[in-house]
Amino acid sequence: MASNADFVQYIADQCSGAGEIVAKKMFGDYGIYCDGKIFGLICDDSFYLKPTEAGRKLLRVLDMRPPYEGAKDYFYIADVDDRDYLSTLVSETCKELPMPKPKKKK
Repeated sequence: MASNADFVQYIADQCSGAGEIVAKKMFGDYGIYCDGKIFGLICDDSFYLKPTEAGRKLLRVLDMRPPYEGAKDYFYIADVDDRDYLSTLVSETCKELPMPKPKKKK
């Protein structure tokens, strides 16, 4: 089941204090990016954050689960209504994530 576009936009808005947030449709659900780095997934109207040590330290509740069948565990973020919390969580998570590899020219 795909995520509702309004929910995707809500998550993007809630994370916007961390930088430029963009959600891109991927395989029926969404990848969510901050300043070009993918930091999470939105699947079935649920928000999942890539696991990092910085994120683990900031989490109010540690709940790890796969965003879709066959996926690795991500941090499941149930508390999506606290904008400052989400922005800080995303910002600190992204500091630990690598820059995306440059795309090869065809």
